[in-house]
Amino acid sequence: MMMNSYIPHTGEDRQQMLAKIGLPDMEQLFAEIPQALKLKRPLAIPQGLSEMAVAAAMKELAAANASAEDKICFLGGGVYDHYIPAAIPQLLLRQEFYTAYTPYQAEMSQGTLQSIFEFQSLIARLTGMDIANASVYDGATACAEAMFMAANATDRNEVIILGALNPQYTETCKTYARFREMKLRECPWDSKTGRCDLGALAAGISGETAAVIVQSPNYFGVIEDLAKVSPLVKEKGALLIVAADPISLGLLKPAAEYGADIAVGEGQPLGIPMSFGGPGLGYLACKNELLRKLPGRLVGETTDKEGRRGFVLTIQAREQHIRREKATSNICTNQALCALAAAMYMTFMGKEGMRETAELCLQKSRYLYNALIAGGRFTPVFTGPTFKEFVVRYQGDGVKFRQAMVEAGFLPGIVLTEEAGPGLADCLLIAVTEKRTKAEMDAFVKKAGEI
Repeated sequence: MMMNSYIPHTGEDRQQMLAKIGLPDMEQLFAEIPQALKLKRPLAIPQGLSEMAVAAAMKELAAANASAEDKICFLGGGVYDHYIPAAIPQLLLRQEFYTAYTPYQAEMSQGTLQSIFEFQSLIARLTGMDIANASVYDGATACAEAMFMAANATDRNEVIILGALNPQYTETCKTYARFREMKLRECPWDSKTGRCDLGALAAGISGETAAVIVQSPNYFGVIEDLAKVSPLVKEKGALLIVAADPISLGLLKPAAEYGADIAVGEGQPLGIPMSFGGPGLGYLACKNELLRKLPGRLVGETTDKEGRRGFVLTIQAREQHIRREKATSNICTNQALCALAAAMYMTFMGKEGMRETAELCLQKSRYLYNALIAGGRFTPVFTGPTFKEFVVRYQGDGVKFRQAMVEAGFLPGIVLTEEAGPGLADCLLIAVTEKRTKAEMDAFVKKAGEI
């Protein structure tokens, strides 16, 4: 089979270019590069393969992966196996969607702006907030950007992470805080309930605290008592940042109803595949008074001179491409394709569909939890109420259990370690979405009892 070079320029192309710029050969084009930095031998890579051979090799590599489509998936920890309506991937295949990027002549791209505007509007309604941006990179980034928003708004430099925040969110916040020279403190969770320790919060928060970050449902799946958290935060003049699984908001009260100032989270559950952990999108919504502190793109609705509805990028004076060092954030783009998928998902599901999905997650996770405890191989860890995720303690080696379950056709959840918290080694964090059937859960319990 014919072997082709994938260098797009022909020898004739290169000669024309060299003649145009007045150089005799390609070596002269790179003469400014020191000789010591140049490779004096051919690259140590194998010869190229034909297209057919590459396709076969890639297929063989892909076969080594354990796919959520091939296993019965109980993985969670921030990325979940929810059902995606068939219309979403089909619509995303339209070339005007999947080739779109953040526009720089924005008003020429009314379709892109409208899709972002609809996403913003839906996220604002879902979270109960006044306004949402066009999305950021992921939930962890949204959380860290919210931390900066609070520091800028309050002119304070301390942030408290309360209870069991997703470890990836925590690490991202620590990275941001280190280069901003912010003081970041962690308040523990109650080892019995799995909820945040309100006593520790009351003792630790002060007039120097810019914000308190809390996740509900938290990393362990436990629903926090935001009605008790909020007054402690407000008493000190700090802002309340709440991270939430967007599916949970189909059933639980949004954080805005508890007085939260900023709502953040990972939008992957809204119609986006698991895809080995990414890409996803970070949603970020806030109250109106924080509008000019909000990072990222923001699309507004207006009318043209003939009175027709139109869309524009608005309040841009806060962005880095205009203000640079005075900007609220360096983020000037968004996860447009993922945000479009999320907007489609919320539109197709509607209010009732979102609620039904949340109810199924709640009911099915409780069924599996009770069945595992009754089977005798697992014991409870936390007493706090959960949504679709829970932690149980395995009576044995959690890592060996997970491997045996994978071999039996299950993705059984995340095996926790001491790094997740004291006493959590060999505990499993298990997620149950609306996709899991009673037969699948019963098979999971049966297999767990046989190992």
